[in-house]
Amino acid sequence: MSVLQTRAVKKKYLMGQVTVNALDGVDLSVEKGEFVAVMGPSGSGKSTLLHLLGGLDWPSDGEITLAGKALSGLSDDEITLLRRRGVGFIFQFYNLLPTLSAEENVALPLLIDGKRIEDYQGKIDQLLDLVGLVERRDHKPDQLSGGQQQRVAIARALVTDPQIVLADEPTGNLDSKSGLVILELLRRSCDDMGQTVVMVTHDPRAASYAGRVIFLQDGQIVDQLALGETNDVERILARMGALE
Repeated sequence: MSVLQTRAVKKKYLMGQVTVNALDGVDLSVEKGEFVAVMGPSGSGKSTLLHLLGGLDWPSDGEITLAGKALSGLSDDEITLLRRRGVGFIFQFYNLLPTLSAEENVALPLLIDGKRIEDYQGKIDQLLDLVGLVERRDHKPDQLSGGQQQRVAIARALVTDPQIVLADEPTGNLDSKSGLVILELLRRSCDDMGQTVVMVTHDPRAASYAGRVIFLQDGQIVDQLALGETNDVERILARMGALE
């Protein structure tokens, strides 16, 4: 079952008197429980695509369907509600609130949605355990390492049981050891929880944790690679090298 579909999606920007085609007819389908990595050279449209998939921006043309709902048919309020409940976001720089504890940051999407935290305490505890931060639940972000902050961000992204998690360079600000922990957590969220993940990355090693890699160039999908072999990183490098 497809959780996410795009059909002939285009995105144009006007820079001065020049029109930039950031995306130029993207067709993509992501199945439930799938882990998809999006790669491509700088300026290929990776982040633009992720923003459109999450309803953070509007396409110039084409259609995006998320959780069975065509985004073009929704009002701004309905888009906001779908994004709040149906999409989990993980960013490169964590975006945690500095005045809140790790546990409070995890619970924040529930509070914004008007939920009673007491009703979801079991879920919060489960996620803190998943990311290995039960003993640091009362720590503020400045008392946590970068890797620990990103683990809080993952738990926060999962707390609403979203249809899909969108991750924008989630390991880009971390050392290699912390980055591997984050990638393993994302992989586990798919394998153990049936979560669907779309991750933008420039790192072939990060992409190798996905089940499929989409390659963008000049705003178009130019190649795909199904993973699961022992030499996945080398295969990804070879495909990226062909684009540059």
